[in-house]
Amino acid sequence: MIHGKLLAFSALAIALLSSSSLGPAQIAVGIGVEPVCPYGYFDYAPYDCAPYGYYGPDWFVGGIFIGSGPWFHGHHGFYGHVDNRFDPHNGYHGPLPARGEAPFNHFHGNEARDGQGHVGNAGHDAGSEHALPGARAGFRGHR
Repeated sequence: MIHGKLLAFSALAIALLSSSSLGPAQIAVGIGVEPVCPYGYFDYAPYDCAPYGYYGPDWFVGGIFIGSGPWFHGHHGFYGHVDNRFDPHNGYHGPLPARGEAPFNHFHGNEARDGQGHVGNAGHDAGSEHALPGARAGFRGHR
């Protein structure tokens, strides 16, 4: 009788262990919604709003910010000018601009970055950048 119970238990254990299949693990990472900021946001976490003057006109199409970091919507190979003196990673501790300032009134880019924060060559001088006709101040969302 003991041998019969042992044999039945062994058969049951083998059946249960062989019937379970291991599938690939599924991992999902959510980055959340794109920040809504009047002059864009920094290209690194926690994606704080960038002050007026950080991004140059390259970063706006029809007055709409093209995004940066995980929400970058520019073309492959894009490098746009930024004024990194307004970057907290470079010691900026100043306030955000006052409401109602003219867009890109005094932009002085000193560095070019792609949409992921990599420094590179924009292919043109930042001094020749001006707001495009019809550009509106502030972020209006992607269309």
